[in-house]
Amino acid sequence: MTPITQTLPIVTTPELDFDQNAASTFGHSLASTYAQATPFPHIVIDDFLPQDLIASICAHFPVEPTNNEMLYERGYKGQHKRQVSPNECDPYLKTVFNAFNSAPMLQFLEKLTGIEGLIPDPYFTGGGLHETKKGGFLGVHSDFRLNKKLNIERRLNAIIYLNQDWQEAYGGNLELWDVGMKTCLKKVLPIYNRCVIFNTDKDSNHGHPEPLTTPEHITRRSIALYYYTAATVVADPAQRNKTHYKPRPKDRLSLKYYLNKLIKKKN
Repeated sequence: MTPITQTLPIVTTPELDFDQNAASTFGHSLASTYAQATPFPHIVIDDFLPQDLIASICAHFPVEPTNNEMLYERGYKGQHKRQVSPNECDPYLKTVFNAFNSAPMLQFLEKLTGIEGLIPDPYFTGGGLHETKKGGFLGVHSDFRLNKKLNIERRLNAIIYLNQDWQEAYGGNLELWDVGMKTCLKKVLPIYNRCVIFNTDKDSNHGHPEPLTTPEHITRRSIALYYYTAATVVADPAQRNKTHYKPRPKDRLSLKYYLNKLIKKKN
């Protein structure tokens, strides 16, 4: 599927304004494309934010460490990755993320996906601003389904990439895998102002599992937004509040090889 080029109806002058009716129309116009995508419902939209808005977001991206940010050095579960909460950012970024959690954004997403009653997460659990350094990666996984704090069920991911002049040689492709984890069916290069939106369920297998080959001063930056609906049944937290990482065929081979070496060494 070729990326669509279309811009979210947000006006940034003299201040941030987001038209709800226009957002609904925008989402509705792309609904069939979203529903028909494989390996699971998704869409890739280029030039997603107005140019002045995304440029300002990039200019305000926190370079220095913020309070309570998360650093991941967990191998396949996330390596050389930084996660920053918008609630710890400057007032400008807080205003922008409030717009991403607003009624017009929810209307756009509901009309796009056909999922009614979407709920944003004001705490940005697991989301916000993400940054991965050279050599970093995130294994293929399906996301946690239950937001324990709010007791709501995760339904959608929206990722907006902030990477100017990103080269294909750097890697960092978002990979979408089939249910059986046998084949990568789509790769999405994380280029500037590209947005990927997709359903999150137990079979929405995705990640960027190949280590980045960027120069030291270039990082892979993105906005990660998660949306929920009220849980219709009592959820089992033991089963639904964890991210499920899934090895690719070559990862399974590597793991088997490592375990065999370990067994031989012990013997």
